[in-house]
Amino acid sequence: MTIIQAIILGIVQGLTEFLPVSSSAHLVLVPPLINVNYANPSQAVAFDTLLHLGTLLAVIAYFWKDIIHIITGFFSSIWDIFRGKFRTGLREDPSKRLVWLLVIGTIPAALTGILLNKQFEALFNNYVAVGFFLLITGVLLWAAERVKTGHKEIKEVSFKNALSIGIFQAFAIAPGISRSGSTIAAGLFSGLERELAARYSFLLAIPTIAGAALVQVKDIGTGLEANTAALVSGFLAALIVGFLAIKLLLKLIKERTLMIFAYYCWIVGAVTLIISHLYGLI
Repeated sequence: MTIIQAIILGIVQGLTEFLPVSSSAHLVLVPPLINVNYANPSQAVAFDTLLHLGTLLAVIAYFWKDIIHIITGFFSSIWDIFRGKFRTGLREDPSKRLVWLLVIGTIPAALTGILLNKQFEALFNNYVAVGFFLLITGVLLWAAERVKTGHKEIKEVSFKNALSIGIFQAFAIAPGISRSGSTIAAGLFSGLERELAARYSFLLAIPTIAGAALVQVKDIGTGLEANTAALVSGFLAALIVGFLAIKLLLKLIKERTLMIFAYYCWIVGAVTLIISHLYGLI
């Protein structure tokens, strides 16, 4: 893998992790198009892990103020438990409520990843599945744009809402189902204000991406020893582009429509299915 190839994949990861078009699908479809060849399996795992760490740092850098409030809210909420004021704290302090909304929202994806990891991994070699799931992502975005605009703020978001958003995120383990697209759509279905739906989706990405990266770290092996310059270049590209992608999507969801991403998913999904059929790919 060359430095240019690594940068291209980093850009793809940075854009598609946060724009609702599925990063997993693009990391399946793009490498063959640019003739990426890894020196060994460990390098592939190492590079994938570094790309995810890059996008993880991007979302942490963008929302660092929110994260500080979340951390302080968590410890304050724990203290409320000992004082017998847990429910009162959830009602009165949005940061405390957000903590537990994120915890509940993370549980479905965590359980799915643990229990069905092998089944979902098999889909990453199935181009038909990737194309089909991209079409599904397009439908989710289309449907989300047709629901009545919600006005819920954090204090009005229920744990049931958080669980339903988390379930949508769990399905996004499949390549082609966009994590950001599915969780934003679920947020809009639940009546969240548009910008809040996106912000909650990005904050929910932090434990999800961190967990996935943590699972992969143990398998890195000697991967970092192969073409370190390329690996670092991809990491930096994912970090920088991911930060810009978050800023772009927050602006788009607030001022415009997500339909452009729905059309994109439909086109890429359809082309993937057609090529898969013509060349007998599975």
